Amino acid sequence: MDKEIIATNQAPAAIGPYSQGTRTADFIFTAGQLGIVPGTKDLGADIESQTRQALENLQAVLKAGSSCLDHVLKTTVFMLDLGEFPRMNAVYGAFFAKNPPARSTVQVAALPMGARVEIEAIALACGCAGGPEECTCDGC
Repeated sequence: MDKEIIATNQAPAAIGPYSQGTRTADFIFTAGQLGIVPGTKDLGADIESQTRQALENLQAVLKAGSSCLDHVLKTTVFMLDLGEFPRMNAVYGAFFAKNPPARSTVQVAALPMGARVEIEAIALACGCAGGPEECTCDGC
């Protein structure tokens, strides 16, 4: 089984010796995505804006790997303060309104670059039954 490296300039570049994502067979594994605006080092000012940007970055990595949020099986959310969970969850829920994936959420002591949230995912590569014509995402 081969491992393919996923890289896109539509999400922040890796800030260490890791890939934005990897794909093997029908599975995609993303690195944790912070709420950094691609091409900058700018983080949102609050948990809502950081969560939104982290999920947009996650979408970009998935798209580069031929998938989308519809095909996410599991996410892990790392939070600096679980007291902000309801606010993070409201934004998260808007991205996964239909058939949400399994999820773990944990509080951590610190995140890179002073971030408040980081989100990683495991997804299926796009395998929409109708092929690209009937795909609900841009991943095909």
